[in-house]
Amino acid sequence: MKIAVFCGSSRGNDQSFAEAASEFGTYMASQGMDLVFGGGKVGLMGVVADAVLAGGREVYGVIPESLRDRELAHQGLTRLDVVASMHERKALMADMADAFVALPGGPGTMDEIFEAWTWGQLGYHNKPCAFYNVDGYYDELLAFIRKMSGAGFLRSEYAAMLIVEQQPDALVSALRNYQPPARKWS
Repeated sequence: MKIAVFCGSSRGNDQSFAEAASEFGTYMASQGMDLVFGGGKVGLMGVVADAVLAGGREVYGVIPESLRDRELAHQGLTRLDVVASMHERKALMADMADAFVALPGGPGTMDEIFEAWTWGQLGYHNKPCAFYNVDGYYDELLAFIRKMSGAGFLRSEYAAMLIVEQQPDALVSALRNYQPPARKWS
């Protein structure tokens, strides 16, 4: 299984974020899982990639030329694909991955996980989308998603598509056992 991980290009202000990213990458590797990610050496991206590599698994990076040229590309990967744009990056990562997980991050992380989730809702894929909710990082976002559903802008079965876990083992188990919802087009 290849997991696309979306996360910060920064480590954030709390050491628990980097610790959780390392823990998740280590657990992925111990479960025979490979990583697909944004290809950067910085922030939580670099932490999770290094943990998966240290665990002896494959790590596939996808980075736009403009970011590679700023010397942000991780040099120790199994493979690094350099693409022209962020759109190409997201499409290639989606094609390569069997599941999508958001670790703590900023607007780019939100963009990536929400696009993957939207594609799942629309039936473009049947892959699980998850939040690794480190120290409640995503609690307010998840409350807003419930509000969207309650206000009639998001069907409850699509809200329920999202996997939310706080421990790597529970998260990986939920990814493996994911069943996409039946889609109702009306």
